[in-house]
Amino acid sequence: MITSFYKGEKKFDIQPNTTANPGDDEVQIKVAYSGVCGTDMHIFHGMMDKRVPFPMPIGHEMSGTIEQVGGAVSGFSIGDKVVVRPLDNRAEKPSDKGHSHICRDLKFIGIDSPGSMQSLWNVPAFTLHKLPAHTDLKLAALVEPLAVACHDVKMSKLNNQELAVVLGGGPIGLLVALVAKQTGAKVYVSEVNPTRLALAKELGFETINPIDEDVLNKIEQETNGRLADVVFEVAGVQATVDLMPKIAGIRGRIVMVAIHGEPRPIDLFQIFWKELVLIGARVYEPDDFEKAIELVANGALPLQKLITKVASLSEIQEVFTDIDNHPDGMKVLMDCQK
Repeated sequence: MITSFYKGEKKFDIQPNTTANPGDDEVQIKVAYSGVCGTDMHIFHGMMDKRVPFPMPIGHEMSGTIEQVGGAVSGFSIGDKVVVRPLDNRAEKPSDKGHSHICRDLKFIGIDSPGSMQSLWNVPAFTLHKLPAHTDLKLAALVEPLAVACHDVKMSKLNNQELAVVLGGGPIGLLVALVAKQTGAKVYVSEVNPTRLALAKELGFETINPIDEDVLNKIEQETNGRLADVVFEVAGVQATVDLMPKIAGIRGRIVMVAIHGEPRPIDLFQIFWKELVLIGARVYEPDDFEKAIELVANGALPLQKLITKVASLSEIQEVFTDIDNHPDGMKVLMDCQK
């Protein structure tokens, strides 16, 4: 049993796990797998040093089984397979209007408090979602990012008569595309990285490389000028912000999935002229997690193809360094029992 402490300056320290018994309102989870998220890499790059109280374990994409249950906890038993919805909304106020997933003082477990990259992990019981007993824990580690995609597609109101364009074919982009495809809509993925583009093609998507093709012309030709009904901006760069209102058709919807760390210029004339709707989509709600669990448990999506590598938690330093040097992979999982 080990814990990986992130110390800052791209350094991890592996120590024996010394997790105490859970509190009355907590459960202790034997973490099976913890995925490396883009946010974890931002932490590794020092972009969140003012927020993360290191040294501490990071990580929030995970799966595991319940090891101990606090005295005040009901509805969960030792051995249950679970995932954690890592949002701590205990500071929610009436002015947040009941939207607990985006309340003003929301804390994100694994960023603001210790995360899942440890063998045993105590979490508040209200963050748990139970998995069906037959669920593959390796695939279940993708429930959290898949819930992001479920939320994004839900917010878009995409339907089976429509066409969607996903700008950015990284892990979240391809998950968004997979969930969007479940609606019956036609889905295009725009991506510049050849490895990710090849995977998108393997998953059955129409693909566009904006280095080689004009995305606007391509979508115009494919739709006889109608353009996209929904555009998902997942790349988080100025080029896709410039592109998204151009490829959206009349009364199209643009869903902002990527996190932009600085203000971006945007062509408001296009939004006015075509009566476009610009939608913010942040994390997820409980029903998005339940939808993601259903998709994983039923084997509805080819999620195995998104797992680039499984490594032992004891190798975390090498794993993060390797991702830093080879950023074109998809999802790396840490086996937290090794």
